[in-house]
Amino acid sequence: MSNIYLKEEHLLLQKMVRDFSNQELKPIAQDIDKYSQFPKESIKKISELGLMGIPWSPKYGGGGMDNLSLVIAIEEMAKACVSTAVTVMAHTSLGSGPFALFGTEKQKENYLTKLSKGEMIGAFGLTEPNAGSDAGNTQTVAILKDDKFIVNGQKVFCTNAGVAGVIIFTAQIIENDKNKGIGALFVDAKTKGLKLGPPENKMGWKGSDTRSVYFDQMEIPSNNILGEPNKGFKQFLKTLTGGRISIAALSLGICEAAYEASLKYSNERTAFGKKINKFQSISFKLADMAIQIEAARHLIYNAAWLKDKGENIVKEAAMAKLYTSELAMRLTTEAIQIHGGFGYIREYNVERFFRDSKILEIGEGTSEVQRIIISREILKSLEY
Repeated sequence: MSNIYLKEEHLLLQKMVRDFSNQELKPIAQDIDKYSQFPKESIKKISELGLMGIPWSPKYGGGGMDNLSLVIAIEEMAKACVSTAVTVMAHTSLGSGPFALFGTEKQKENYLTKLSKGEMIGAFGLTEPNAGSDAGNTQTVAILKDDKFIVNGQKVFCTNAGVAGVIIFTAQIIENDKNKGIGALFVDAKTKGLKLGPPENKMGWKGSDTRSVYFDQMEIPSNNILGEPNKGFKQFLKTLTGGRISIAALSLGICEAAYEASLKYSNERTAFGKKINKFQSISFKLADMAIQIEAARHLIYNAAWLKDKGENIVKEAAMAKLYTSELAMRLTTEAIQIHGGFGYIREYNVERFFRDSKILEIGEGTSEVQRIIISREILKSLEY
């Protein structure tokens, strides 16, 4: 299947990121998880490799590569260390993407350039205490007064918030006492009135920085808005659509790591006088894992390929995200089963893969939301 999607430049990137991940990320992944350490040095090295702005224009410090390249890089990093991979993924797809897609020339020069080079980390605040899947219920308010917005509200589960140089967020735009709809704004991290909660103590993704963000009479310039004031809702939906391909790639990396660990263990562990992969109950599990990984890879690579062609990928991105995130939970569960009691022990990594997988069915649109999107898209065919 690689011959269908991957060109020579993709294969070279894949090898480079795989080698880097095996040498630099994998050896420290356990400690990052155990001590909830943000992978600061790893992110610095990834920046030096030019991997913090893979799909963005070289004019703004990016790699000038395609979305499939981003998928490949995230997939390879996730096989080694999910906390590092999600930091890069959230920074690129969510923290930088809106600048690339909707930013003015000046905004791109001032922010996208630094983000693409890794000189600044980006974050994106969408979810609120009362606005998760119902993102249109955003209660954060930005009141336009003279030449500035006065912002009040809260965002939760904001990845990279504690390490970000800039945070993009959504808010209800109020102008002359009239609600203009949801807009996408951004704020420099050291702005007065911006407050961060403590790092969340999460089940998985222990090394990624996840916090609540509070806006308390925060003032930002009126030009700190991306795109048109009343199109923020459509803009973040477009941002999430692309982000779903990235989180699917993250899921795929976990699936591959769980499968490879299981394959290796099954060839080392003996029971009843032979290697356990000689038992049909184990070999069939491995066969199912391999089949499903190939199916997931096709869904993801195809969605990225279509995106690079400029096609509408709402359905394809949701399918890739739904299938692969749920697959990660199934495969990591099977990996623990294959490892037996050792699968429950931290030393063997598969329990970490399991913990890192659950959030994939929730973040950037739950499995239930993905099914709503897919069903809506396929039913459109009946309208013609």
